[in-house]
Amino acid sequence: MSSVNYAELTQYAKSFTGLTPDREALLVELAPDIVPQLELVTDRFYQTLQDIPQTASHLEGRLDSLRTTHRQWLESLFSGPYDEDYTRQMYNVGSVHVRVKLPVEFMSGGMTLIQGELLPVVAAACEGDTARMAAAMQAINAILGFSLLVMQESFQSGTLAEELDRFLAISGMSRKLFDNLASAYAA
Repeated sequence: MSSVNYAELTQYAKSFTGLTPDREALLVELAPDIVPQLELVTDRFYQTLQDIPQTASHLEGRLDSLRTTHRQWLESLFSGPYDEDYTRQMYNVGSVHVRVKLPVEFMSGGMTLIQGELLPVVAAACEGDTARMAAAMQAINAILGFSLLVMQESFQSGTLAEELDRFLAISGMSRKLFDNLASAYAA
């Protein structure tokens, strides 16, 4: 299994999602106004998830720890740096989602819910300055998209690895034989 080049993945995700240095700086600049409201964002997010039958079962017995982790992650959206370490953390989140068998659509749906909950917080922080609000929402969209792209990359890799492991177990083929066959057909 190949290792992840986090520097390359970081640059790819930034270019694909529009996470520019200006937007990164704006996210950090917004922190004093946004961070105090993140507990409310987390509360509303998990209330919505509890109201969705398909997601509620994934929360049972874990809600307090999930809320804490979620709140910390939300804060990281407004603290930076958005570097290889951040990419590694998001990649690990995707791996965890594979291990707990979380459906992939929960990640994109969750990002949509988070963005919706952040919108009124940003509107209040921008106090009627529509240009600033638009720029803030573009920055938030970029960091949420960046996070989602990295998590989905990890999710896809993890899912493929699990499928390969199942195939090898069912077929009785060794990993070495599989790798040799794959190498022979790659040429």
